[in-house]
Amino acid sequence: MKKIIIPSLAAALLLFTYSCDTDFENDVNDVVITSGSADFSKYVALGNSLTAGYRDNALYLDGQNESYPSIIAAQMKLAGGGEFRQPLMPNNTGGFTNLFNSTTGAFGGKYVLVAANGSLSPTSTAPGAALDIITAGGPYQNMGVPGAKSFHLAVPGYGNAAGLSAGLSNPYFVRFASSATTSVLQDAVAQAPTFFSLWIGNNDVLSYATSGGMGTDQTGNTNPSTYGSNDITDPGVFATVINSYVTALTGSGAKGVIANIPNVTTIPYFTRVPAKPLVGLSATQVAQLNGGYAQYNAGLLQAKNLGAINDSEYQSRLINFTTTGSNGAVIVDKDLTNLSGFGIPSYRQTTSEDLILLTASAVLNPTVGGGTSVPLEDRYVLTKKETAKAIVATTAYNAALKSIADSKGLAFVDANAKMAQLAQQSGITFNNVKYTATFVTGGTFSLDGVHLTGRGAALIGNEFIKSINNKFGSNLPLANVNAFSGVTFP
Repeated sequence: MKKIIIPSLAAALLLFTYSCDTDFENDVNDVVITSGSADFSKYVALGNSLTAGYRDNALYLDGQNESYPSIIAAQMKLAGGGEFRQPLMPNNTGGFTNLFNSTTGAFGGKYVLVAANGSLSPTSTAPGAALDIITAGGPYQNMGVPGAKSFHLAVPGYGNAAGLSAGLSNPYFVRFASSATTSVLQDAVAQAPTFFSLWIGNNDVLSYATSGGMGTDQTGNTNPSTYGSNDITDPGVFATVINSYVTALTGSGAKGVIANIPNVTTIPYFTRVPAKPLVGLSATQVAQLNGGYAQYNAGLLQAKNLGAINDSEYQSRLINFTTTGSNGAVIVDKDLTNLSGFGIPSYRQTTSEDLILLTASAVLNPTVGGGTSVPLEDRYVLTKKETAKAIVATTAYNAALKSIADSKGLAFVDANAKMAQLAQQSGITFNNVKYTATFVTGGTFSLDGVHLTGRGAALIGNEFIKSINNKFGSNLPLANVNAFSGVTFP
């Protein structure tokens, strides 16, 4: 992601803003904190990377110490909450040296901002250490497992080290699973929690979106064992497994809170790069590009005249650059009519209805042809059609989560609405500090554009606290969002 630049002046202003002193929203000195009808003595959190404290494309100590469950647990201690142990990483870098893939960057160290030529750019670092097994220090109350989809939490052997090479297990759960045959849910229930939080399901659609729609929508397929890693989970499967988790967790009388899933259109990974990203092209560049695509456009006309495509598709596939305004990037769109028999590739320019992924910023460079003479690969763009699939699935998941929460008497967090609010220009203000979903400078999203900073985690943690208080009559104070970390600048 070396082409994502943040002007140094903006960074300096951001640092100034964050250095302002603020006070706690609630003065708890004269207030007796109570748990209401809930019992916080054994709080267990289940979920994925958001629950674990993953950020900056890695799981590392600072992120874990500022995870939203850790923030909630600290407030619960004021009302009888017990110990909240997390499976802490052995360093503040993250990654696993023995699992690191230099080609994909998987299991590398965290992103950091690096200054170069007057700008700041997120840059990946080397992993900090080999995978460590810390089962002996458990059980752990933060059971967030980065990468987990909804159905993974009940899979026996998801923490089996022997399954890593085959992709059958998850290294983050391998670190703290109680045995090679257990599941996340089994280890959670074994702790007999008195209170739980469950925020799972993002990856059931997010991996499809972050891959540029490279997976398959498995709606109608109820066998998750046949799914690929970037596939959309069948909504029926999703509802069934979530209901089974809640039934198991509440079986001994535990109360809890569950949260819904944000739409992909609200996070910087999909909003940082404009849909029409090419501006300031010179007359010479435009003439060269339009000349280069003249044969392609002529081929499209021939295909239309032969009835291979209709006029609407013909118009949408024409490639034309201008010197005024913003130009769409040329992309490969697999959902276009296949005209390879005519020797015509599946190209078109992006429109305002496409989402160009954050990762495209590394290759979207007209000076070397990226997005102009060299079309962006399909994995860099979530098209309107693909976005619609993601939103349909998310809507179905969220309806199921709300229904289950209501039927089981649980508190419910509308995280989707909160993220949508954060994505607005007005953002969310806490003690005179404004937060938005703007990449880096908004203060709430880390350098990977998907996961939350400490301040973002505190904002969402407070939403959990509000819902818990409203449902169970407790009066847990909100966390001081401004006391947590934002993006770290060099």
